[in-house]
Amino acid sequence: MQIVRQRPLRVAVAGLGAIGLAVARQIDAGIDGLVLAGVSARDRTKAREKLSAFCDPPPLCTLDELADRADIIVEALPGAAFRAVAVPVLERGKVLVAISSAALLDAEDLPALARRHGGRILLPAGAMMGLDALTAMAEGEIVSVTLISRKPPQGLKGAPYLEENGIRLDGLAEPLCVFRGSARAAARAFPANVNVAATLSLAGIGPDATMVEVWADPALARNTHAIEVVSDIALLTARIENLPMLDNPRSSRITAASIVSCLRRLVSPLCINA
Repeated sequence: MQIVRQRPLRVAVAGLGAIGLAVARQIDAGIDGLVLAGVSARDRTKAREKLSAFCDPPPLCTLDELADRADIIVEALPGAAFRAVAVPVLERGKVLVAISSAALLDAEDLPALARRHGGRILLPAGAMMGLDALTAMAEGEIVSVTLISRKPPQGLKGAPYLEENGIRLDGLAEPLCVFRGSARAAARAFPANVNVAATLSLAGIGPDATMVEVWADPALARNTHAIEVVSDIALLTARIENLPMLDNPRSSRITAASIVSCLRRLVSPLCINA
């Protein structure tokens, strides 16, 4: 039997913050079928220091250069920079693995751009669970989707919604609901905190019909998400407690692991869809 060996897929990482760096390290350490082809970072001096510990340090590139060097580009940037990486990737017909799903809610032209050029946008589950069941339930009729996110107060600090509404979390002694509304409104209110809400809404009934509560809870050490989905196929209730990243408490450690898992599925001969 002849064995066909395909070349490794070239992966680039846009952004070397906590999540992007963790993903890049994992690829550099070795994932069969993948090779780290490049990275981008706003602070190139700090980026070189981080990359010096890599087994095979990749080149530092501009966002346009990433799209030319790689087959798959992982977006690990602040939401404000989402379009800057997404547009060149999709115009070149490449695959974008995106964590800034909240930014995608205000970039509704991008799926059409991907379709025109043969590109793809992949949204890893990130800190969310149950998305495989939710997308299956969407084949029927979904009645409601509700997400309740609870985070330690330090994980919400700096959110635009808190600052605009004068909500202070310092010295909080008991759980406080700081937001109730749609996933679209939540994504705008907490752009660095509730990508889970945007991803959940895109998998189900959309950002305007998906309801979200955001709580600051001083008793928590973990970012906690609970969902309830009612449909004509099934009733889904699920809860996950995620450890925050040590150097970025607004993000969960599982987010980087979810991206790596997504990349592995792209090259694995056996894929469990999630």
